[in-house]
Amino acid sequence: MVSKRAVKSGKAEIVGSSLGGGGTDAVTGGARGFGRAARSIALPLAVALGLVLGGPAVGSADAVSACTGRLAKTVPFKTGKLHVYKNRSYACAMAVAKKPGPRRSMSVTIQARGGSPVTDRGKYTKQAGPVTVHALNRCVRASARISGGSASTGWILC
Repeated sequence: MVSKRAVKSGKAEIVGSSLGGGGTDAVTGGARGFGRAARSIALPLAVALGLVLGGPAVGSADAVSACTGRLAKTVPFKTGKLHVYKNRSYACAMAVAKKPGPRRSMSVTIQARGGSPVTDRGKYTKQAGPVTVHALNRCVRASARISGGSASTGWILC
């Protein structure tokens, strides 16, 4: 049923719907009567859901501060530890300082057999890496250096 008001405005309108007499605008799809109430609940709910799922940490440096997978090997050395992680397809390594503090030279390298090494080198306060290589059915080796101390694995995860 189209009202005279709808003809003037150029919009079709459904009158007498079962939505408690509120009616729905067929063109815009908005429910008259409870549009404001629904929007006042839906917007805060969507914002809260976004904070829970995405949170403010999305895109921050903390979001990639650790490797995924299981810890496959830890090699301690004088100034820190080398951690190597493995999941089904990838291997990941990080060098973590024994005592976080001022910026100092750190590096971590990982290499899959037959592939090129991947290195993270710079002046950091607590860790270098993570660095990741594709290692499905391949051995890997990793090494780390933190202000003079160093560690290395042989070929592992074969």
